[in-house]
Order: sequence, then C-alpha cells, then structure tokens
Amino acid sequence: MSHNLVTRGQSLMRLALSLQSLVLMPLLLMPMMASAADQDPVIAWDKIAAGAMVLDVRTPEEFAEGHLANAVNIPFEQVAEEFAKRGIAKDAPVVLYCRSGRRSSIATEALVAAGYTQTYNGGGYSTLIEAQKTPAK
Repeated sequence: MSHNLVTRGQSLMRLALSLQSLVLMPLLLMPMMASAADQDPVIAWDKIAAGAMVLDVRTPEEFAEGHLANAVNIPFEQVAEEFAKRGIAKDAPVVLYCRSGRRSSIATEALVAAGYTQTYNGGGYSTLIEAQKTPAK
C-alpha cells in the first residue's frame, strides 16, 4: 500500500513539473523571440531617422575603429546603470547595435528590465552600414 502511494506521489510530481514547464516555457522564450524579431536594419534606420538615440554597445576600442554617425558608446554591461546615471527618460527611443547583434540583444533586455519602453535592437554594425547603402525598394 505505501509503495502505491509513493508511486502515485511520484507520478503526480512528474505531472506537476511537466505542466509547470508548459506554462513557463513560453514566458522564458518571449524575451528571446522579441530580440530575434528586432534586428531589422530598415526599421532601425527608420527609427534613427525619426530621432532615436543611436547607442553602440561595443567596447571603446571597437567604437574607435568606426561607428554610426551620432552614436553614443556605452559598453553593453553598463547600459542600464549609465542610462539611470544620465537621467535618460524611460520612454526615449533608442536603437542599439554591436558587432553581431548579440551584445545589443543583451543590452536591450537589460534596458527593458529597467523599464525602458522604446528600445530597438538594430543588430550588427556591418549589417546597418550595408542597409544604409542599399537603396529603398
């Protein structure tokens, strides 16, 4: 009898964990999907043309080798802290970029977690430069 109770308890525990995984998985994937959805260079350039702050989250050395016009350089690990220090409004439009889009994705998530509502991950520097050279269709 006690063996049956233990077996049933283990089965119920497995079921509860499976259900929990089904509920939590979409919540865990949403930030990654949002970041992946960003990185459209055409949208990034539209936002920049509309006056968004341009934020380069690469290292100062990478920034010195070349960057987008009017870009501000804040390394990705320091973005949320620097925005708070500089008193940047939570609703200020910002387009972030780095070399490949990975660090700008991390920085975008940090800003969103800190309450910034108008962030856009512009992706990689080279992709943005190429898109700027490509005529609109």
